[in-house]
Amino acid sequence: MYLEIVSPEATLFNGEVTSIVVPGTHGDFELLNNHAPIVSILKEGVVKISGNIQLTEDVEDKFTKGENGRTLLKINSGTLEMKDNKVIVLAD
Repeated sequence: MYLEIVSPEATLFNGEVTSIVVPGTHGDFELLNNHAPIVSILKEGVVKISGNIQLTEDVEDKFTKGENGRTLLKINSGTLEMKDNKVIVLAD
C-alpha cells in the first residue's frame, strides 16, 4: 500500500509500505493492504511503519528505528484517511 505522511512544515514520507500502526483515539490499530476505507482521528503517540523505508536526509532526524525493523515517527495528533490502498496521515 502507498503511504503519505504530511506535517504542517513538509511532506515527511511517501512511498510503498507493508503495514502501518497508528495511535487512534480508542487505541492503536494496524492497516494492511486492502484495508477497508477509513477516516480516523489520531492522538499523541507513535506511528510505526513496516517495509523498506527510504527517508530523505532533510526528514530522517524526525524518525527513529524500532524493534522488528519498524520505522517510528512520534506525533502529537493527526488525522488518517485510507482509501484504495492509499493512506494519508496528516500529522502534527
